[in-house]
Amino acid sequence: MLNVPPPAPRPSPLAPHRAFSLIEVLVVVSLLAFIVLALMAVFSSTQRAFRAAVTQTDVMEGSRATMELMAADLRGATPSDNGGATNFLVLGNSVYDSTYLPLPQTLPGAVDGSGNPIQRTNQLNYFFVLGRNNTTWTGTGYLVDTAHASPLYGLYRFYAETNVLFPPQTLFQQFQAAMSSPAANMSHLIDGVVHLNVRAYDPNGVWINGYAWPYTNANNTFFFPPSYGETQFYMVGNMVPAAVEVELGVVEDRILQRAESRPPALQAQYLSDKSGSVHLFRQRVTIPNVDPTAYQ
Repeated sequence: MLNVPPPAPRPSPLAPHRAFSLIEVLVVVSLLAFIVLALMAVFSSTQRAFRAAVTQTDVMEGSRATMELMAADLRGATPSDNGGATNFLVLGNSVYDSTYLPLPQTLPGAVDGSGNPIQRTNQLNYFFVLGRNNTTWTGTGYLVDTAHASPLYGLYRFYAETNVLFPPQTLFQQFQAAMSSPAANMSHLIDGVVHLNVRAYDPNGVWINGYAWPYTNANNTFFFPPSYGETQFYMVGNMVPAAVEVELGVVEDRILQRAESRPPALQAQYLSDKSGSVHLFRQRVTIPNVDPTAYQ
């Protein structure tokens, strides 16, 4: 009988295998941590860019809507043919707020011939427009509230109306009374308006400014001393501008929120070097109800 050797035993599936060393585990964990941190940084930067784009879109949409609303109100300017009624008025914010000072901002990368930084001085005007809709007088006014630090540079709109049987001057008087508390008496539009400049032009396209040069065609127009270089005036009788140019400067929300978090005395200082975060809008509006004979 042949002696057949028994078959070699098969290795058990439960036999122990060689494990990873501690150094290998630490290397893998370090690599994974590095990858996670890199992904988090990319995600964070993408999220910041997305939020900035959304914020900029909101500012652009709100500012454009505000400009369209102003343009619609300006187009409705109508002469009252009443010597005691204010048809159109533009004044500087220094009249409304005695502590108001314009906001100067340094333009990034802009220098003069001597190498000094160039600054842009933001101006704030408030204005009133008298209009008429069939048998109704309408009064519309716009004001940037600089007397309060929060909300900062809030733009408010006043609106009132009365029957044509009543004096239209009462609408302007209501606007003056509402200026004492814009947040309570006017409609809030947007915040962060650091620049609102309003200029009026005659039928020949000449800037109506009684202090820049002797303006001889300003019938029924009464001028005040300039406010930081900008004209101030009001019109009565049959006088309204032939065209009005409006400039609007609005700060981005994230910069505005950081400014509001600072004490009121430091808010303007913080915004002084943030001109790159201000979006400027400009529009010239033609007034169809102008009477050309009023300029003769």
